[in-house]
This record gives sequence, C-alpha cells and structure tokens, in this order.
Amino acid sequence: MSFFRINRVTLPDKQENQSREMGTVSNIGFSSLTRTPLYTELLSKQNYHKSPCSLTVPKPNNRVRLSQTQICCKLSDSGIEENPTSKSVSKSKDRMEDYNTAMKRMMRNPYEYHHDLGMNYTLITDNLIVGSQPQKPEDIDHLKKEEGVAYILNLQQDKDVEYWGIDLKSIIRRCRELEIHHMRNPAKDFDPNSLRSALPKAVSSLEWATSEGKGRVYVHCTAGLGRAPAVAIAYLFWFCGMNLNKAYDMLTSKRPCGPNKTAIRGATYDLAKNDPWKEPFESLPESAFEGIADWERNLIQERVRSLHGT
Repeated sequence: MSFFRINRVTLPDKQENQSREMGTVSNIGFSSLTRTPLYTELLSKQNYHKSPCSLTVPKPNNRVRLSQTQICCKLSDSGIEENPTSKSVSKSKDRMEDYNTAMKRMMRNPYEYHHDLGMNYTLITDNLIVGSQPQKPEDIDHLKKEEGVAYILNLQQDKDVEYWGIDLKSIIRRCRELEIHHMRNPAKDFDPNSLRSALPKAVSSLEWATSEGKGRVYVHCTAGLGRAPAVAIAYLFWFCGMNLNKAYDMLTSKRPCGPNKTAIRGATYDLAKNDPWKEPFESLPESAFEGIADWERNLIQERVRSLHGT
C-alpha cells in the first residue's frame, strides 16, 4: 500500500513570482534535480483542441493556485522502504550512483536522477509534459487526475525497467483502466546513435497523440533528462516552426537537462536528405541542421507522419 503525507505552506509573493519564471514543474516528492522543494502552479483543465504547438499560458482566472506542497511517499515493495537502514535502500542508492556516474561519463550530463524521490515532470507546452518514469500505478492516477494526461510515450528499453524494479505490466494495466493510451518507442540509454535512429518514430507517436487532441501527452524515459527531452525538442523543431537552438533553449530553461543535440541534428539530416551523393553527416560543421528550410520541414513532417503505426 502507498500513502502520502501532505504539508502545505503558502508561498510569499516573491517566491511565487520566481516559480512562474521557472516554468511549471511538478514532482512526487522533492525535485530530483535540486533536492529542494519546487515552487509550482498546476494548471487547471484546458481545452485540448488548441493548436498542438500552443505555448499559451492560461489566463489567471483559469488558473488553480496551489501552495507549496511537500509529499512524502512510501513506495511499493519493489521500491524504497521507509527504513533508511534497509537493504533495499542501500541497493537503490547503489543503482542511483551507478546510473548517475554512467550518465555523467557517457552523456556529459551534470544532472542527477534520484529514484527515491519519486516521479517528477515538467509542463513544456499546454499539451506536452516531459518527466521521469512512473514507478507505480498510483503515478498513473496522479497524471490522469492532476494533469489530464491521455497518452504516455515510454522510451525505455525492457532492461531499463528491470534495472529499477518497475512493475511495468501493472502500470500498463492501470493505463487501460483509466483509458490512457500507452505507447513505447525504446531507445538505448546513453547512446546518441540509438537516439538518433529512434527519434523519427518516437516523434511520430508524439505528433499523432497531440494531433488527436484528447488530452496531454506524457513523454518519459528513465530520468527524463536525456531521451524524453530530446524527443520533445525534435517535435518542437520539426512541427512547431522553431529552429533547434530555440527549441532546445526553451525546453532546458523549463526543465534543466542535457539531451544530446547532435543526435537531433543527425535525425534531422537523415529525414531531410536522402540523396545518394549527399555529404556524410560526420563531415558537416556543428551548426549544420540547426535550422531547416520550409521545404525541408515539410518533407520531414511528411516522412515522420508516415511512420505512425509501422
């Protein structure tokens, strides 16, 4: 059984203003990025038939203001127990240390994932959320009730799920019960080449879900720091009229993370150029394919949409 203890403290106006500047961030527990409470405002229910790329923030009279919330969780038996001296806590810390060491070494990502603090996520646009892995069925209830999520896009491989001891079957079963469409487009963690190959089909799933307009899309990998934000950035780049740097800066300003920009550029090159005599991507300057012409964007959109259901 899981339980939550909620302590609420009303924010001073100064802190409340700072929270708006940071973007809308929410987590089950404390921030896995800073290990300090986040000052958040959750948005009320919205009209999901807006433009898929809408970045509009609801007007104040449509906003539900919440005080600072700290939620302490007791996880399921497959997760972390309350007793800090238990073996499961020690094993979890070892897993987190190994994971963060690999992420810093292979991704050169300075951020860390703290599995013991629970699921955390960030609202990127009106209908797009990027976050870490749901750890238990109750997380699905939270996403449905509090954020209006109607689609979940999971980028994890089976071995990622097994590594953290997640009961994915129970999570998918809860998605079905709540009529949330669960999708998987696995990509190998810490591997830019795997991400580059997986991006077109993952973005295809994301674009389809947003175009359906039935609710928000929750995109996640393990930590929500590499693969998931990369998919969201590629979507903003290819379908929302942004260049790569603008999309990258917009997302990372809301959710501090370090997705691989080269993998996104490589996937863009793969979709926009299919000439047999084209110059190899590796020989191009670093700035290549950070921007694209209108005809290239149209070609990319056509090819990405054609991947849905394949």
